[in-house]
Amino acid sequence: MIRKAILTIGACFSLFLLWFALYDYSQAGPAAEEQLQGLALSMGAAVENLAATDPSLAKLASFHPADLAYFALIDGKGIYRFHSNADLIGTPVLDGTLLTRLQGGTPFQTRVRLGTGERAFEYATPFRLPGEPLFLCLALHTYRADAALRRANLNATILISLVAAGWVLVLALYRYARREELHQQEMARRESLARLGEMGAMLAHEIRNPLSGIKGFAQVIAKKPTDERNERFAGNIVTEAKRLESLVEELLAYASPAASPHAAVDVCELITHTTSLLASEAAELAVEVTVDCGAGGTVTGNRDRLEQLLLNLGKNALQAMPDGGRLRISAGREGKMVVIATTDTGLGIESADLQRVFEPFFTTKARGTGLGLALCRKVAEEHGGTIELVSRPGAGTAAKLRLPLAKE
Repeated sequence: MIRKAILTIGACFSLFLLWFALYDYSQAGPAAEEQLQGLALSMGAAVENLAATDPSLAKLASFHPADLAYFALIDGKGIYRFHSNADLIGTPVLDGTLLTRLQGGTPFQTRVRLGTGERAFEYATPFRLPGEPLFLCLALHTYRADAALRRANLNATILISLVAAGWVLVLALYRYARREELHQQEMARRESLARLGEMGAMLAHEIRNPLSGIKGFAQVIAKKPTDERNERFAGNIVTEAKRLESLVEELLAYASPAASPHAAVDVCELITHTTSLLASEAAELAVEVTVDCGAGGTVTGNRDRLEQLLLNLGKNALQAMPDGGRLRISAGREGKMVVIATTDTGLGIESADLQRVFEPFFTTKARGTGLGLALCRKVAEEHGGTIELVSRPGAGTAAKLRLPLAKE
């Protein structure tokens, strides 16, 4: 979505630059013509002032502006009354087309080629001296106007070239990014397949052990239905079946889609309820459980999932203290976050294992599934929070769950 938006913005900006370049180029020609026409009008006015003050037209010989190629005064018979080239004064106009247009009596302008091969701007208009109608014809150099046209042409060419080069670069980068994305997807697919294979192996191992026990005990009962040990064997079958049931529940909980957090959950009430569920197991293990949730608060989320998260943390802590100990569950605040901490005095976790404890199916327990902490992290992330463990072998473990406070 973001990539499409960027490409759309880039395309719109490129079209704007192209439009600007073409518009600037299209306006350069008319602007140059207007500049030449204005210059011709001002020079015509200057010539008229000089002729009005000197009917002999002698002063016109000193009129040589830089942009003026030549100028001439022509009478009604087509004779040069004055020309900036003195040799042509008194000679007839050889260009019949020019003479015909002059006799039409209306001003006109055109582009002509001089005898030197230079392109010039020619302007002609009726010109009146006291008692004698004449025509003023002047030609202007166009190198300044042509320079502006060339500059506009160069600017348009450069701008179009830059836009084209930019899109070539963008397409090349897009192609490279696409290939990299496909490569990453392929790597992710392979990694997913590898994890799936590893998960399959772990599941096969976890399921095979209880099934073997169930099968063995069932066979003993079938062979000796009246054996007095059958009651104990039946109890073992139930235990192994519960173990399989627990594995399936954890798998379903981990694989289930994220539940939409929408309800307000009181942190202290959640901790108190979770602690009550752990009470019997804690008593069996001689673990003292203390609760401190004076600085709790309210979070927005799925209560069942959060209870499952805390229950997993509590059970992990109890299992780390087989010979008894202390478990403390507390709640506090850090800015706009609620921090729920569980601290035990158990066996602790090796530093090498601490880096992997949140990976699915990684476990250091003989009968563990390796999904408990992985599920904890998933639930925390579903609620916009984080979870971290701090542990040292023989010094216990502290788990910190951070969740955003509910908006008031």
